[in-house]
Amino acid sequence: MTSTTPLPLAAIITAGGASRRFGRDKALAVLDGHTLLERVALSLSVCSPRLLVAPPGKYVLGGWQSVPDTRPTEGPLAGLEAGLGALNPGIWAAFSAVDLPHLTPGFWLRLSAFIQPGTQAVIGLSADGRRQPLAALYHTSALGQVTALLNAGERRILALLERLSVTEVSWAELEEVAPRAYRNVNRVEDLG
Repeated sequence: MTSTTPLPLAAIITAGGASRRFGRDKALAVLDGHTLLERVALSLSVCSPRLLVAPPGKYVLGGWQSVPDTRPTEGPLAGLEAGLGALNPGIWAAFSAVDLPHLTPGFWLRLSAFIQPGTQAVIGLSADGRRQPLAALYHTSALGQVTALLNAGERRILALLERLSVTEVSWAELEEVAPRAYRNVNRVEDLG
């Protein structure tokens, strides 16, 4: 699950959700000997810096800098805002929700191969062609659009993609390196 090839990306994990459907803190749920948080972090271990957006003091993750969720309870778009806002301008970040435990270093490497000048997001498509914004790459230049949406009351991260220059990566490009990449964990049954 680990790789030694460094990626030219920062990493952001958003872990501020309430886990309502799961019934307990899903970031700490164990799958194959690791918490969901640890599994996502392992997929991003070759990125630097590594930021964990969550309530202050809620999680400790070696090698990760804790970043407070500046708009608690407002969803992943707010987590993206906090993460991008903590980075220096002009860089790319691999952004993931904590409930995607099947991501791999190869997944992030493949997405990064599609970064183009002027692009602000690189988004994978699932097998059914849907955009997957919760395991994607975002450039810090997208921060203004993220903040504008949140200030206007928008909470859907998919709405952000309508405002950015986006490169889409087909499932055929991603399946080999992470065949279960978009299988998220919303309920305890999803751990099986």
